[in-house]
Amino acid sequence: MAGGGRRTGPSPARLALMVLLLAAAVAAEAKVVHVEEPHRRSMLANGLGSAPPMGWNSWNHFQCDGNGEVVIRETADALVSTGLAALGYKYVNIDDCWAEPKRDAMGNLVANTNTFPHGIKALADYVHSKGLKLGIYSDAGFQTCAKVQPGSLGHEEQDAKTFAAWGVDYLKYDNCNNGDLKPLERYPEMSKALMKAGRPIYFSLCEWGDMHPARWGAAYGNSWRTTNDIADTWESMIATADQNEVWAEYARPGGWNDPDMLEVGNGGMKNNEYVVHFSLWAISKAPLIIGCDVRHMPQETYDILANKEVIAVNQGEEGEDGGEQRDLGGAAVGLPDGGGPAEPARDGRGHDHRALGRHRPPRRHRRRGQGPVAAQDAGHRVHGQDGVRRRGAVVQDVRAQVQAPVEAERGGPGPVDGARCRSAEMTWRW
Repeated sequence: MAGGGRRTGPSPARLALMVLLLAAAVAAEAKVVHVEEPHRRSMLANGLGSAPPMGWNSWNHFQCDGNGEVVIRETADALVSTGLAALGYKYVNIDDCWAEPKRDAMGNLVANTNTFPHGIKALADYVHSKGLKLGIYSDAGFQTCAKVQPGSLGHEEQDAKTFAAWGVDYLKYDNCNNGDLKPLERYPEMSKALMKAGRPIYFSLCEWGDMHPARWGAAYGNSWRTTNDIADTWESMIATADQNEVWAEYARPGGWNDPDMLEVGNGGMKNNEYVVHFSLWAISKAPLIIGCDVRHMPQETYDILANKEVIAVNQGEEGEDGGEQRDLGGAAVGLPDGGGPAEPARDGRGHDHRALGRHRPPRRHRRRGQGPVAAQDAGHRVHGQDGVRRRGAVVQDVRAQVQAPVEAERGGPGPVDGARCRSAEMTWRW
Protein backbone atom coordinates (compact mmCIF):
# COMPACT_ATOMS: atom_id res chain seq x y z
CA MET A 1 0.00 0.00 0.00
CA ALA A 2 1.35 3.38 -0.96
CA GLY A 3 2.70 5.39 1.95
CA GLY A 4 3.29 2.33 4.13
CA GLY A 5 1.05 0.77 6.75
CA ARG A 6 -2.15 -1.19 6.31
CA ARG A 7 -5.62 0.15 6.91
CA THR A 8 -7.35 -1.41 9.86
CA GLY A 9 -10.62 -1.48 7.96
CA PRO A 10 -11.61 -1.42 4.30
CA SER A 11 -12.37 1.83 2.53
CA PRO A 12 -15.35 2.02 0.18
CA ALA A 13 -12.88 1.49 -2.68
CA ARG A 14 -11.92 -1.87 -1.24
CA LEU A 15 -15.58 -2.68 -0.77
CA ALA A 16 -16.01 -1.88 -4.45
CA LEU A 17 -13.38 -4.49 -5.30
CA MET A 18 -15.33 -7.09 -3.38
CA VAL A 19 -18.64 -6.07 -4.89
CA LEU A 20 -17.25 -6.35 -8.39
CA LEU A 21 -15.61 -9.70 -7.71
CA LEU A 22 -18.93 -11.04 -6.53
CA ALA A 23 -20.48 -9.92 -9.80
CA ALA A 24 -17.86 -11.90 -11.74
CA ALA A 25 -19.03 -15.12 -10.14
CA VAL A 26 -22.75 -14.63 -10.77
CA ALA A 27 -24.40 -17.44 -12.73
CA ALA A 28 -27.95 -16.89 -13.94
CA GLU A 29 -30.77 -19.19 -12.91
CA ALA A 30 -34.46 -19.17 -13.82
CA LYS A 31 -36.71 -17.07 -11.65
CA VAL A 32 -40.16 -17.76 -10.36
CA VAL A 33 -42.82 -15.86 -12.27
CA HIS A 34 -45.37 -14.47 -9.85
CA VAL A 35 -47.74 -13.01 -12.42
CA GLU A 36 -49.62 -15.31 -14.78
CA GLU A 37 -48.14 -14.99 -18.27
CA PRO A 38 -51.44 -14.41 -20.14
CA HIS A 39 -52.22 -11.50 -17.81
CA ARG A 40 -48.74 -10.10 -18.17
CA ARG A 41 -48.84 -10.23 -21.94
CA SER A 42 -52.26 -8.61 -22.13
CA MET A 43 -51.19 -5.68 -19.93
CA LEU A 44 -47.63 -5.23 -21.18
CA ALA A 45 -47.71 -5.81 -24.89
CA ASN A 46 -45.70 -2.62 -25.33
CA GLY A 47 -42.52 -4.61 -25.98
CA LEU A 48 -40.46 -2.31 -23.78
CA GLY A 49 -38.05 -3.03 -20.96
CA SER A 50 -36.26 -6.05 -22.37
CA ALA A 51 -33.29 -4.65 -20.43
CA PRO A 52 -33.32 -2.08 -17.62
CA PRO A 53 -33.77 1.41 -19.03
CA MET A 54 -30.84 3.80 -19.16
CA GLY A 55 -31.08 7.54 -19.29
CA TRP A 56 -31.27 10.72 -17.23
CA ASN A 57 -33.83 12.39 -14.96
CA SER A 58 -34.04 16.00 -13.82
CA TRP A 59 -35.10 15.52 -10.19
CA ASN A 60 -32.05 14.50 -8.15
CA HIS A 61 -29.99 17.48 -9.25
CA PHE A 62 -32.46 20.16 -10.38
CA GLN A 63 -35.72 19.27 -8.62
CA CYS A 64 -38.26 22.01 -9.42
CA ASP A 65 -36.12 25.13 -9.47
CA GLY A 66 -33.84 24.23 -12.38
CA ASN A 67 -36.26 22.14 -14.41
CA GLY A 68 -37.02 23.59 -17.84
CA GLU A 69 -36.75 23.05 -21.56
CA VAL A 70 -33.31 24.67 -21.78
CA VAL A 71 -31.90 22.13 -19.32
CA ILE A 72 -33.64 19.26 -21.12
CA ARG A 73 -32.31 20.32 -24.53
CA GLU A 74 -28.79 20.87 -23.24
CA THR A 75 -28.86 17.54 -21.43
CA ALA A 76 -29.87 15.77 -24.62
CA ASP A 77 -26.98 17.50 -26.39
CA ALA A 78 -24.57 16.48 -23.62
CA LEU A 79 -25.65 12.84 -23.64
CA VAL A 80 -24.81 12.71 -27.32
CA SER A 81 -21.61 14.76 -27.26
CA THR A 82 -20.10 12.86 -24.31
CA GLY A 83 -20.84 9.47 -25.85
CA LEU A 84 -23.19 8.45 -23.05
CA ALA A 85 -26.08 8.10 -25.49
CA ALA A 86 -24.03 5.67 -27.57
CA LEU A 87 -23.50 3.59 -24.42
CA GLY A 88 -27.25 3.23 -23.96
CA TYR A 89 -28.39 6.29 -22.01
CA LYS A 90 -31.36 7.04 -24.27
CA TYR A 91 -34.13 8.43 -22.04
CA VAL A 92 -34.21 12.13 -21.16
CA ASN A 93 -36.83 12.34 -18.43
CA ILE A 94 -38.60 15.44 -17.15
CA ASP A 95 -39.64 15.07 -13.51
CA ASP A 96 -42.13 17.09 -11.43
CA CYS A 97 -42.99 20.78 -11.96
CA TRP A 98 -43.27 20.84 -15.75
CA ALA A 99 -46.99 21.70 -16.00
CA GLU A 100 -49.26 24.62 -15.23
CA PRO A 101 -51.05 24.45 -11.86
CA LYS A 102 -54.43 23.91 -13.53
CA ARG A 103 -55.70 22.03 -16.55
CA ASP A 104 -57.09 23.92 -19.53
CA ALA A 105 -60.79 24.33 -20.32
CA MET A 106 -60.85 20.91 -21.95
CA GLY A 107 -59.28 19.26 -18.93
CA ASN A 108 -55.89 18.74 -20.57
CA LEU A 109 -52.50 19.12 -18.91
CA VAL A 110 -50.60 22.15 -20.17
CA ALA A 111 -46.85 22.73 -20.09
CA ASN A 112 -45.67 25.56 -17.86
CA THR A 113 -45.43 28.59 -20.11
CA ASN A 114 -42.43 30.01 -18.25
CA THR A 115 -40.17 26.97 -18.08
CA PHE A 116 -41.41 25.06 -21.14
CA PRO A 117 -42.57 27.92 -23.41
CA HIS A 118 -42.46 25.88 -26.60
CA GLY A 119 -44.43 22.99 -25.15
CA ILE A 120 -43.66 19.32 -24.69
CA LYS A 121 -44.32 18.30 -28.30
CA ALA A 122 -41.59 20.58 -29.60
CA LEU A 123 -39.23 19.37 -26.90
CA ALA A 124 -39.97 15.74 -27.75
CA ASP A 125 -39.25 16.47 -31.41
CA TYR A 126 -35.89 17.96 -30.47
CA VAL A 127 -34.94 15.04 -28.23
CA HIS A 128 -35.99 12.57 -30.91
CA SER A 129 -33.88 14.42 -33.47
CA LYS A 130 -30.87 13.51 -31.32
CA GLY A 131 -31.75 9.82 -31.45
CA LEU A 132 -33.02 9.91 -27.86
CA LYS A 133 -36.34 9.40 -26.11
CA LEU A 134 -38.34 11.80 -23.94
CA GLY A 135 -39.79 10.89 -20.57
CA ILE A 136 -42.34 12.78 -18.51
CA TYR A 137 -43.75 12.68 -14.98
CA SER A 138 -47.20 12.45 -13.48
CA ASP A 139 -48.82 11.13 -10.33
CA ALA A 140 -51.48 8.57 -9.41
CA GLY A 141 -53.11 11.21 -7.27
CA PHE A 142 -54.96 14.51 -7.46
CA GLN A 143 -51.71 16.51 -7.35
CA THR A 144 -48.08 15.65 -7.94
CA CYS A 145 -45.67 15.38 -5.03
CA ALA A 146 -44.49 18.98 -5.34
CA LYS A 147 -48.15 20.11 -5.31
CA VAL A 148 -47.59 22.54 -8.14
CA GLN A 149 -49.38 20.67 -10.92
CA PRO A 150 -52.35 18.30 -11.29
CA GLY A 151 -51.98 14.56 -10.94
CA SER A 152 -53.57 12.11 -13.34
CA LEU A 153 -55.99 10.33 -10.98
CA GLY A 154 -59.36 10.33 -12.74
CA HIS A 155 -57.76 11.62 -15.97
CA GLU A 156 -55.75 8.54 -16.90
CA GLU A 157 -57.05 8.00 -20.42
CA GLN A 158 -57.03 11.70 -21.27
CA ASP A 159 -53.48 12.17 -20.02
CA ALA A 160 -52.20 9.01 -21.68
CA LYS A 161 -53.55 10.23 -25.02
CA THR A 162 -51.96 13.63 -24.41
CA PHE A 163 -48.56 12.08 -23.67
CA ALA A 164 -48.79 9.90 -26.78
CA ALA A 165 -49.77 12.88 -28.95
CA TRP A 166 -46.77 14.80 -27.66
CA GLY A 167 -44.41 11.93 -28.52
CA VAL A 168 -43.57 10.91 -24.96
CA ASP A 169 -41.70 7.61 -24.60
CA TYR A 170 -41.54 7.10 -20.81
CA LEU A 171 -43.86 7.89 -17.91
CA LYS A 172 -42.73 8.04 -14.30
CA TYR A 173 -45.92 7.74 -12.25
CA ASP A 174 -45.67 8.86 -8.63
CA ASN A 175 -47.78 8.10 -5.56
CA CYS A 176 -48.59 11.36 -3.76
CA ASN A 177 -51.90 13.00 -2.81
CA ASN A 178 -53.88 9.90 -3.70
CA GLY A 179 -56.91 10.27 -1.46
CA ASP A 180 -55.94 7.11 0.43
CA LEU A 181 -56.93 4.94 -2.52
CA LYS A 182 -54.95 1.73 -2.73
CA PRO A 183 -52.27 1.42 -5.43
CA LEU A 184 -54.16 -1.40 -7.14
CA GLU A 185 -57.11 0.97 -7.50
CA ARG A 186 -54.94 3.52 -9.29
CA TYR A 187 -51.94 2.13 -11.17
CA PRO A 188 -53.84 -0.40 -13.33
CA GLU A 189 -55.99 2.43 -14.69
CA MET A 190 -53.01 4.27 -16.12
CA SER A 191 -51.57 1.01 -17.40
CA LYS A 192 -54.75 0.32 -19.36
CA ALA A 193 -54.83 3.89 -20.61
CA LEU A 194 -51.26 3.71 -21.88
CA MET A 195 -51.99 0.47 -23.68
CA LYS A 196 -54.79 2.21 -25.57
CA ALA A 197 -52.91 5.44 -26.27
CA GLY A 198 -51.49 4.31 -29.60
CA ARG A 199 -47.81 4.78 -28.72
CA PRO A 200 -45.43 2.48 -26.78
CA ILE A 201 -44.65 4.28 -23.52
CA TYR A 202 -42.38 2.77 -20.88
CA PHE A 203 -44.36 2.75 -17.63
CA SER A 204 -42.37 3.34 -14.44
CA LEU A 205 -44.47 2.80 -11.30
CA CYS A 206 -43.18 5.01 -8.50
CA GLU A 207 -45.19 3.50 -5.65
CA TRP A 208 -42.24 3.65 -3.18
CA GLY A 209 -42.54 -0.05 -2.29
CA ASP A 210 -45.37 0.61 0.15
CA MET A 211 -47.60 -2.24 -0.98
CA HIS A 212 -44.79 -4.44 -2.28
CA PRO A 213 -45.22 -3.65 -5.99
CA ALA A 214 -42.65 -6.27 -6.98
CA ARG A 215 -45.41 -8.79 -6.31
CA TRP A 216 -47.89 -7.24 -8.71
CA GLY A 217 -46.10 -4.57 -10.74
CA ALA A 218 -45.20 -6.86 -13.64
CA ALA A 219 -48.85 -6.99 -14.65
CA TYR A 220 -49.03 -3.24 -15.04
CA GLY A 221 -45.63 -1.62 -15.54
CA ASN A 222 -42.14 -2.03 -16.92
CA SER A 223 -40.51 -1.20 -13.59
CA TRP A 224 -41.61 -0.46 -10.05
CA ARG A 225 -40.02 1.45 -7.23
CA THR A 226 -39.15 -0.86 -4.36
CA THR A 227 -37.95 1.90 -2.03
CA ASN A 228 -38.58 5.41 -0.85
CA ASP A 229 -36.51 8.26 -2.33
CA ILE A 230 -32.75 7.91 -2.25
CA ALA A 231 -30.55 10.66 -0.79
CA ASP A 232 -27.01 11.48 -1.84
CA THR A 233 -25.34 9.82 1.15
CA TRP A 234 -23.56 6.52 1.69
CA GLU A 235 -26.05 5.52 4.40
CA SER A 236 -29.09 6.20 2.25
CA MET A 237 -27.58 4.46 -0.75
CA ILE A 238 -26.74 1.29 1.20
CA ALA A 239 -30.13 1.25 2.94
CA THR A 240 -31.84 1.64 -0.44
CA ALA A 241 -29.85 -1.26 -1.86
CA ASP A 242 -30.86 -3.36 1.15
CA GLN A 243 -34.54 -2.64 0.61
CA ASN A 244 -34.35 -3.35 -3.10
CA GLU A 245 -32.51 -6.66 -2.93
CA VAL A 246 -35.33 -8.30 -0.98
CA TRP A 247 -37.26 -8.44 -4.24
CA ALA A 248 -34.47 -9.65 -6.52
CA GLU A 249 -36.28 -12.75 -7.74
CA TYR A 250 -39.06 -10.65 -9.29
CA ALA A 251 -36.82 -8.81 -11.76
CA ARG A 252 -36.93 -10.08 -15.32
CA PRO A 253 -37.11 -8.77 -18.89
CA GLY A 254 -40.09 -6.47 -19.24
CA GLY A 255 -40.29 -5.67 -15.53
CA TRP A 256 -37.55 -4.42 -13.19
CA ASN A 257 -37.06 -3.54 -9.56
CA ASP A 258 -36.30 0.17 -9.24
CA PRO A 259 -34.31 1.40 -6.18
CA ASP A 260 -34.56 5.01 -7.42
CA MET A 261 -32.31 7.09 -9.63
CA LEU A 262 -28.54 7.33 -9.45
CA GLU A 263 -26.85 9.94 -7.28
CA VAL A 264 -23.45 9.47 -8.93
CA GLY A 265 -21.84 12.87 -9.45
CA ASN A 266 -24.08 14.95 -7.21
CA GLY A 267 -21.35 15.50 -4.62
CA GLY A 268 -22.70 13.93 -1.45
CA MET A 269 -20.47 10.86 -1.61
CA LYS A 270 -16.84 10.27 -2.46
CA ASN A 271 -15.87 8.92 -5.84
CA ASN A 272 -15.11 5.44 -4.53
CA GLU A 273 -18.51 5.36 -2.85
CA TYR A 274 -20.12 6.25 -6.15
CA VAL A 275 -18.24 3.29 -7.65
CA VAL A 276 -19.98 1.03 -5.12
CA HIS A 277 -23.31 2.76 -5.79
CA PHE A 278 -23.13 2.27 -9.54
CA SER A 279 -21.90 -1.31 -9.10
CA LEU A 280 -24.81 -2.26 -6.86
CA TRP A 281 -27.37 -0.78 -9.24
CA ALA A 282 -25.76 -2.55 -12.17
CA ILE A 283 -25.66 -5.94 -10.44
CA SER A 284 -29.26 -5.50 -9.30
CA LYS A 285 -30.46 -4.96 -12.87
CA ALA A 286 -31.85 -1.63 -11.73
CA PRO A 287 -32.69 1.16 -14.16
CA LEU A 288 -29.56 3.23 -14.71
CA ILE A 289 -31.08 6.70 -14.67
CA ILE A 290 -28.44 9.39 -14.18
CA GLY A 291 -29.33 12.07 -11.66
CA CYS A 292 -26.47 14.55 -11.97
CA ASP A 293 -25.87 17.47 -14.33
CA VAL A 294 -24.24 15.73 -17.28
CA ARG A 295 -23.52 19.09 -18.91
CA HIS A 296 -20.87 19.87 -16.30
CA MET A 297 -19.69 16.56 -14.84
CA PRO A 298 -16.06 15.89 -13.91
CA GLN A 299 -14.06 13.17 -15.61
CA GLU A 300 -14.25 10.85 -12.60
CA THR A 301 -18.05 10.93 -12.74
CA TYR A 302 -18.03 10.25 -16.46
CA ASP A 303 -15.66 7.32 -15.97
CA ILE A 304 -18.10 5.66 -13.58
CA LEU A 305 -21.18 6.20 -15.72
CA ALA A 306 -19.38 5.20 -18.93
CA ASN A 307 -17.83 1.93 -17.69
CA LYS A 308 -18.78 -0.42 -20.51
CA GLU A 309 -18.19 -3.63 -18.60
CA VAL A 310 -20.36 -2.56 -15.68
CA ILE A 311 -23.09 -1.44 -18.07
CA ALA A 312 -22.86 -4.83 -19.77
CA VAL A 313 -23.60 -6.56 -16.46
CA ASN A 314 -26.72 -4.44 -16.08
CA GLN A 315 -27.86 -4.88 -19.68
CA GLY A 316 -26.92 -8.57 -20.03
CA GLU A 317 -29.21 -10.82 -22.01
CA GLU A 318 -29.97 -13.11 -19.08
CA GLY A 319 -31.93 -10.21 -17.68
CA GLU A 320 -32.06 -11.38 -14.08
CA ASP A 321 -31.11 -9.64 -10.87
CA GLY A 322 -28.02 -10.83 -9.01
CA GLY A 323 -30.36 -12.31 -6.47
CA GLU A 324 -30.63 -15.15 -4.02
CA GLN A 325 -31.03 -17.89 -6.62
CA ARG A 326 -27.74 -17.08 -8.30
CA ASP A 327 -24.74 -19.30 -7.74
CA LEU A 328 -21.50 -17.68 -6.68
CA GLY A 329 -18.22 -19.18 -7.78
CA GLY A 330 -15.49 -18.40 -5.26
CA ALA A 331 -13.23 -15.76 -6.72
CA ALA A 332 -10.04 -14.82 -4.91
CA VAL A 333 -8.16 -11.57 -5.33
CA GLY A 334 -4.83 -10.18 -4.23
CA LEU A 335 -5.79 -6.73 -2.98
CA PRO A 336 -3.46 -3.80 -3.68
CA ASP A 337 -2.73 -3.27 0.02
CA GLY A 338 -1.45 -6.82 0.39
CA GLY A 339 -4.65 -8.04 1.99
CA GLY A 340 -4.26 -11.54 0.59
CA PRO A 341 -6.82 -13.62 -1.31
CA ALA A 342 -10.18 -14.48 0.13
CA GLU A 343 -13.26 -16.14 -1.26
CA PRO A 344 -16.41 -14.04 -1.20
CA ALA A 345 -19.53 -15.28 0.53
CA ARG A 346 -21.48 -17.78 -1.49
CA ASP A 347 -25.14 -17.11 -0.75
CA GLY A 348 -25.05 -14.20 -3.13
CA ARG A 349 -27.31 -11.51 -4.39
CA GLY A 350 -24.47 -10.20 -6.47
CA HIS A 351 -23.86 -7.49 -3.86
CA ASP A 352 -23.62 -9.93 -0.94
CA HIS A 353 -24.22 -8.24 2.38
CA ARG A 354 -21.45 -10.05 4.18
CA ALA A 355 -19.02 -8.58 1.69
CA LEU A 356 -20.40 -5.17 2.61
CA GLY A 357 -20.02 -6.02 6.27
CA ARG A 358 -23.68 -5.88 7.26
CA HIS A 359 -25.97 -8.42 8.87
CA ARG A 360 -28.97 -9.67 7.01
CA PRO A 361 -31.62 -12.38 7.44
CA PRO A 362 -30.81 -15.90 6.25
CA ARG A 363 -31.70 -16.65 2.65
CA ARG A 364 -33.01 -19.69 0.89
CA HIS A 365 -31.20 -21.56 -1.89
CA ARG A 366 -27.74 -21.25 -0.41
CA ARG A 367 -25.32 -23.21 -2.49
CA ARG A 368 -21.71 -23.01 -3.54
CA GLY A 369 -21.17 -21.98 -7.10
CA GLN A 370 -19.21 -23.46 -9.96
CA GLY A 371 -17.42 -21.91 -12.88
CA PRO A 372 -13.92 -20.58 -12.28
CA VAL A 373 -12.87 -17.13 -13.37
CA ALA A 374 -9.39 -16.36 -14.61
CA ALA A 375 -7.78 -12.99 -15.12
CA GLN A 376 -4.59 -11.22 -14.26
CA ASP A 377 -4.07 -7.52 -14.62
CA ALA A 378 -2.05 -4.78 -12.93
CA GLY A 379 -0.86 -7.07 -10.17
CA HIS A 380 -4.38 -8.16 -9.19
CA ARG A 381 -4.62 -11.92 -9.52
CA VAL A 382 -8.13 -13.32 -9.77
CA HIS A 383 -8.64 -17.05 -9.96
CA GLY A 384 -11.44 -19.56 -9.45
CA GLN A 385 -11.99 -21.53 -6.26
CA ASP A 386 -14.29 -24.51 -5.81
CA GLY A 387 -14.63 -24.74 -2.07
CA VAL A 388 -14.04 -22.55 0.88
CA ARG A 389 -10.30 -22.07 0.75
CA ARG A 390 -9.40 -19.01 2.82
CA ARG A 391 -13.07 -18.09 2.82
CA GLY A 392 -13.79 -15.03 4.91
CA ALA A 393 -10.23 -13.79 5.41
CA VAL A 394 -11.33 -10.40 4.14
CA VAL A 395 -15.10 -10.83 4.28
CA GLN A 396 -15.19 -11.46 8.02
CA ASP A 397 -12.82 -8.57 8.65
CA VAL A 398 -15.10 -6.28 6.69
CA ARG A 399 -18.17 -7.54 8.53
CA ALA A 400 -16.52 -6.87 11.87
CA GLN A 401 -15.29 -3.40 11.09
CA VAL A 402 -17.75 -1.75 8.72
CA GLN A 403 -20.34 -1.94 11.50
CA ALA A 404 -18.45 1.05 12.95
CA PRO A 405 -19.44 4.50 11.72
CA VAL A 406 -19.00 4.59 7.98
CA GLU A 407 -17.49 8.04 8.19
CA ALA A 408 -14.37 6.64 9.84
CA GLU A 409 -13.81 4.26 6.98
CA ARG A 410 -14.47 6.94 4.38
CA GLY A 411 -11.65 9.02 5.81
CA GLY A 412 -9.01 6.45 4.96
CA PRO A 413 -6.64 6.56 1.99
CA GLY A 414 -7.77 5.24 -1.37
CA PRO A 415 -6.28 2.41 -3.41
CA VAL A 416 -2.93 2.54 -5.12
CA ASP A 417 -2.86 5.03 -7.97
CA GLY A 418 -3.61 3.27 -11.23
CA ALA A 419 -4.74 0.10 -9.49
CA ARG A 420 -7.22 -1.87 -11.49
CA CYS A 421 -9.77 -4.45 -10.42
CA ARG A 422 -10.79 -6.75 -13.20
CA SER A 423 -13.42 -9.47 -13.12
CA ALA A 424 -14.86 -11.61 -15.88
CA GLU A 425 -17.49 -8.94 -16.51
CA MET A 426 -16.46 -5.60 -15.02
CA THR A 427 -13.34 -3.49 -14.79
CA TRP A 428 -12.68 -0.47 -12.59
CA ARG A 429 -9.58 1.68 -12.72
CA TRP A 430 -8.75 4.33 -10.12
